[in-house]
Amino acid sequence: MKGAEEKDQAVVDGLAWTAEDERSLRWKIDLRIFPVLIVLFILNFIDRNNFANARLKGLEKDLGLTDVEYQTCISILLVGYIAFQIPSNMVLNILRRPSWYLCACAAGWGATSAATAAVQNATGAILCRFFLGCLEASLFPGSIYFLSRWYTRREMQLRVTLLNVGNLVAQAFGGLIAAGILTRMEGTAGIRAWRWLFILEGVITIACAAIAAFILPDYPSTTSWLTSREKMIAQHRLDLDVGADTDATNATVNDSLRGLKEAVADPKVWLLGISYHCTIMGLCFSYFFPTITQSLGYGTTETLLMTAPPWIWAVLIALPNAWHADRTGKRFFHYLGPAMACNVGYIIAMTTRSTAPRYISMFLMTTGYASGFVMLAWISSTIPRPPAKRAAAVGIINAMGNIGSIPGSYIFPQKWGPYYVRSFGAELAILAFGCICALALRMYLRYLNKKLDEEEREAERSEMPGIERQDVKRFRYMY
Repeated sequence: MKGAEEKDQAVVDGLAWTAEDERSLRWKIDLRIFPVLIVLFILNFIDRNNFANARLKGLEKDLGLTDVEYQTCISILLVGYIAFQIPSNMVLNILRRPSWYLCACAAGWGATSAATAAVQNATGAILCRFFLGCLEASLFPGSIYFLSRWYTRREMQLRVTLLNVGNLVAQAFGGLIAAGILTRMEGTAGIRAWRWLFILEGVITIACAAIAAFILPDYPSTTSWLTSREKMIAQHRLDLDVGADTDATNATVNDSLRGLKEAVADPKVWLLGISYHCTIMGLCFSYFFPTITQSLGYGTTETLLMTAPPWIWAVLIALPNAWHADRTGKRFFHYLGPAMACNVGYIIAMTTRSTAPRYISMFLMTTGYASGFVMLAWISSTIPRPPAKRAAAVGIINAMGNIGSIPGSYIFPQKWGPYYVRSFGAELAILAFGCICALALRMYLRYLNKKLDEEEREAERSEMPGIERQDVKRFRYMY
């Protein structure tokens, strides 16, 4: 059965609406949700990655960090980040005010980031990074689940990518902001510039989180700025998309636990998790991007400025790739293309020491982030119902993906620098395996769709009631 957007008029439970009604509603929702979430995502990645930028201006020396201790500061954030993703999404599923929860966590990680400016040794840095990861764990999987409660599966890819543009913008402009602070604020009020970097970026995050709490909506049925009719359309079009009731505003702890059990028992969750794990691990160059860029032979300020263009390029690639993935309903090939471009970048970086080719290779590397964004939308379109299962599945898969960042943070040791040939070789192999896993996922989803086709034919032959036949026809996996 086709979705409401593909028909002149949709009717569910006696409520009729047109494609124009749906477009108007979607635009209204977009304007309320995305400015807020994109800003939070930008701040999320700036606060997460400022440790790498601060390294260029004395953080490592001032704190007396060894190479392994610095890498531990990078990886320990991911331990907290991974550990709290599943419980965070399970809590989010039963809250009636998810906006307050997400914004409170944002204010918390802003405060933790600012507190990093006061650390004096490796122990303090590791503790701050761990708690930063615990608090940041809410935003990424929470936002994916939150969007799935507002948008249909064919609308998710572009919107997930728009959110993650915050990551790319942070990578680009985080370097520019860092260059300004690290260059101009050295010694201000007797404080090192790298400490000012943590203070200023953390305080900005706290202020933005406080404002966002009054703007970000909750769920369609509890949103005051939608009319009663708009609330019904917003909810019914989601029910129509997945062939089931998706409203979970009265979800309980037992519902969340049941959803967790269902997610763990679903093979699709593990296929998605392994694919995402390899993808994230295969893109861990981003944690060391300023250091990689420094191999071009320029000074600190020039190096930070040169980190921006490759990430801006990634935005220009990711958005049309996401738009086309939504338009076609396809996922695998929109994942494969950017991943292969990234691997070409690794090969160039491994085989040349010339400045121009190495800088071009960095543009190709950042292209690979479009693959990660496709995988995120693939999650929500593959595990659409019930909401409690979807919440748990998003948490599990995102946690599995980010587990890859822990060993990935040790792939670029200083002893392999400045050209990191072995590091790029490892990233190449890991991401290539990720592509193989994504192909296996595609083949499995095609198999499941064939089973659904057969069930539909059996329903027609056995003359099942019309509503049951429609339910079978309505849903197909996107691959």
